[in-house]
Amino acid sequence: MATLTIRNLEDPLKSRLRLRAAARNRSMEEEARQILRAALQEPAVPAQDLGTRIRARFAVFGGVELPIAPREPVRQPPAVAEPAPGQAKHEPRAQAEGKRRG
Repeated sequence: MATLTIRNLEDPLKSRLRLRAAARNRSMEEEARQILRAALQEPAVPAQDLGTRIRARFAVFGGVELPIAPREPVRQPPAVAEPAPGQAKHEPRAQAEGKRRG
């Protein structure tokens, strides 16, 4: 069994625990154990993600239905012509400058 120490317990809270324990013919330790057992036997509420919580908060104002614009057909890519025979292909600037210097 583990030991649990509770520090800085307010005097009024300790007095209420003592009175509650006495009313049930238990020690303060046993009453504290029973309170913890009861509190921790409740089913855990699953956490919701942020989007779900925001939607639930604003649901009372009604939904916002925005029209979805129709999509246009995808345009054809521009045609890239192959260089004519005898024409040089495009060279990167660094290579072109190197040829001029050398």
